Amino acid sequence: MNFRICGDRYERIHGLFKSATLRLKGDSSVPRDRFLFTSESVSEGHPDKVCDRISDAVVDTFLAADPLSRVACETLTTTNRIVLAGEVRGPGSITKENLEAVARRAVKDIGYEQEGFHWKNAEVSIHLHQQSADIAQGVDASGNKDEGAGDQGIMFGYACTETDALMPAPIHFSHKILRDMAQARHSGAVKGFGPDSKSQVSLEYIKGKPVRATSVVVSTQHDEGLSQEDIREMVRPFVEGVLPVGWMCSEEEFYVNPTGKFVIGGPDGDAGLTGRKIIVDTYGGAAPHGGGAFSGKDPTKVDRSAAYASRYLAKNVVAAGLAEKCTIQLAYAIGVSKPLSIYVDCAGTATVGEDKIEAALGEVMDLSPRGIREHLNLSRPIYERTAAYGHFGRTPDADGGFSWEKTDIAEAIKSALT
Repeated sequence: MNFRICGDRYERIHGLFKSATLRLKGDSSVPRDRFLFTSESVSEGHPDKVCDRISDAVVDTFLAADPLSRVACETLTTTNRIVLAGEVRGPGSITKENLEAVARRAVKDIGYEQEGFHWKNAEVSIHLHQQSADIAQGVDASGNKDEGAGDQGIMFGYACTETDALMPAPIHFSHKILRDMAQARHSGAVKGFGPDSKSQVSLEYIKGKPVRATSVVVSTQHDEGLSQEDIREMVRPFVEGVLPVGWMCSEEEFYVNPTGKFVIGGPDGDAGLTGRKIIVDTYGGAAPHGGGAFSGKDPTKVDRSAAYASRYLAKNVVAAGLAEKCTIQLAYAIGVSKPLSIYVDCAGTATVGEDKIEAALGEVMDLSPRGIREHLNLSRPIYERTAAYGHFGRTPDADGGFSWEKTDIAEAIKSALT
């Protein structure tokens, strides 16, 4: 008896067997028909976000005075104390007194006038020193050497068709809930909210598409005397106003201030540090992260600028109709101008080969640190506004803020593929 199976038939049978086996093992490379996914956001008054805001306000202060300034500013906050530390290179006219005023103004804008953390009464310490000459010689252009990356590292960008902003739905909704609450607090439309708050949205996906919320969590700082039920009803319209019609979770899965009370908040309730909310800042865990924080860094730092560039490219790939999902990785070495690698993964949704998209991206945009900075016009004071509610999925501003959210090279990418 001849037991030989022709090659193509064997491959089909083997493929089916392998697919079934992977599904039984729960292999993540095999799409699931149904699953839940959760993302969280934190407000501008969260202690870590207060620090991000101050650090980015320092960046803006230096760039406003000199677009070629170098800044790496970290901030620590705790009960009535603000500490700035890091390295800078910029105009000598920017004094410690200037930076203290910048920090206080940022805290005042957020809305902290509480006994344990007050913009006027907090002690501010400044520990910023000159940028290392060893780093400067690698970053600066000189002779035939182009501007180099301010550090080594990997950066990821992502876009998908789940929302009009081409962002994953869970993080997009989480951000908007808190942003709407903050706007109502600042305008006086709602009384009783404090600056510190968090949100978390869990969505059910069926065949890769979000269809409803299975749970929503909102914790918000509030005035003394308000009950948990008071806060629940104050929060409800913001959640229902953000989620699509019919998506609201059941009452049992709608959690508001689960501890029962949240009067003490912000840096008085928990210390804050710059750069501790990198998943909140990006895609809510729906895409990879290279590990580098954004806030407090000038655009020569590829942790920031190349992450913006990779989002810009991924968003334009999706906007061009070349994929429903797109993840892009860029890699750099300190002092080296060219990217070491460009990687594209469209999760099986690409209409053309991913290798072709990779080649096209290198044609339509100069991905050197200088090229990114100039293409996106990043050497401007546009960063303080990015410090809360996500660096991505925002509307480009008239003055050039969030320039990486434009879809102005979608046609150029398609043309480069022909």
